[in-house]
Amino acid sequence: MSDDELFRIAGDEAFEAAALETFRLQAERCAPYSEYLGMIGCDPRRVRRFAEVPFLPIGAFKWREVYCGDTPPEALFTSSSTTGMTPSRHPMRSLALYEEAFVRAFRLFYGDPAQWSLYALLPSYLEREGSSLVYMADRLIAACGSGGFYLHDLDRLLDDLAADPKPRILLGVSYALWELAERGVRLPEGTVVMETGGMKGRREELPKEEFHRLLCDAFGVETIHSEYGMAELTSQAYSSGGGIFRTPPWMRVLVRDINDPFELQPAGMRGGINIADLANRWSCAFVQTEDVGRLFADGSFTVEGRIDRSDIRGCNLLVQ
Repeated sequence: MSDDELFRIAGDEAFEAAALETFRLQAERCAPYSEYLGMIGCDPRRVRRFAEVPFLPIGAFKWREVYCGDTPPEALFTSSSTTGMTPSRHPMRSLALYEEAFVRAFRLFYGDPAQWSLYALLPSYLEREGSSLVYMADRLIAACGSGGFYLHDLDRLLDDLAADPKPRILLGVSYALWELAERGVRLPEGTVVMETGGMKGRREELPKEEFHRLLCDAFGVETIHSEYGMAELTSQAYSSGGGIFRTPPWMRVLVRDINDPFELQPAGMRGGINIADLANRWSCAFVQTEDVGRLFADGSFTVEGRIDRSDIRGCNLLVQ
């Protein structure tokens, strides 16, 4: 499957065919995934439907090189982690593929980037190396032609937002948006507030609905948008409000039983989030995350937090 074919996927039938093709390739060429399939007794030749594809526990990205590219990777993206924790590592074979994926997804949900200004309030990401989010924001800012990064200079951020005549997106990590909200300053009309990341141990974790209401009240906006992505993925899902996320056509979400990772939950039931990101062509496209949420009949989903004690489940099979 070429990049062009990947981004032409439309509908369930095309996704099913592309997912099975990707699965067979990665089952053969991605060593950690191949080993995991063997450990759980999965014969790839017997997998006939996307719903039968096993998902690799995300912890494998911490301990193994999850990569099946035929050339050395062009970049190594790493996850944010608290002190003493091992970050995930995602070798990115093609930065052009990554850029095409996030630009296409942005266009799908927000239209032409040139119509927007993007302001990135990502202090915890800017202060370390290897952030895929910083790379994405940098390229989107360039595509927008206006906006920029802001570390801790909130006064300059507010001044620049107020002076910008274009529609604005303020993309911020949760704790930094909370800090900005405490200033009691209303944002200019038409500003889209987009939350990403989390509190990173800097602030109390609040239920999403309560946190978004706090931001809405402080900023004078009707709703909070969200971006859902991670270092282990190539693609992102977006929410335009209400905590309901939607994916681009080459990405799908399934929800598994928390106590049985091989049992899928029906629509509306709470469980662990599995993500199929076919743009992860050169690592593993089928990732069992440590997030919990619900999948709905139309393919949209919610994220409701983290699975308790998730570090001890599943991925220890691959630690050597």
